[in-house]
Amino acid sequence: MDTSFDMFLETEVPDHELIISRTDLKGNITYANETFAMISGYDPDELIGKPHNIVRHPDMPRSVFKELWETLGRGENWQGFVKNRREDSGYYWVHAEISGVYKDGKLVEYKSLRTPIERETKINMQNKYDDMRKKEEKSSRVVINVSDEKLAKIKEIIG
Repeated sequence: MDTSFDMFLETEVPDHELIISRTDLKGNITYANETFAMISGYDPDELIGKPHNIVRHPDMPRSVFKELWETLGRGENWQGFVKNRREDSGYYWVHAEISGVYKDGKLVEYKSLRTPIERETKINMQNKYDDMRKKEEKSSRVVINVSDEKLAKIKEIIG
């Protein structure tokens, strides 16, 4: 359970930047550009070999990634809005476009290009994803202030 203030800090993706990564067919990162490292807060070496979901934010509904993998599995490109989690528990929003990379007609990896999105889109997508998680996963995002004693009990209950 993250109780740091950093989890509420958004890192803005600069308008002139493009986040690029590649993964193997199982979703493990094989390439991460400097922008991906800078925005996510990881060193490039910390990303290589890790599952791409290392940056998955808990606000993202599981169904979005289910749809992503089903779309890629059909050999189609996927695009959508994604809220990612930084290494320091902050977050950043992007528009992601993911496609297969083929060599000699055979799928060998995936590439992802991510670009910044407008504030209004972020707000709309946060509301949409909150609704999706509530309906699909029976979970809600909650921010509360509690005494240290109550926090200790909550941590004990949820592990």
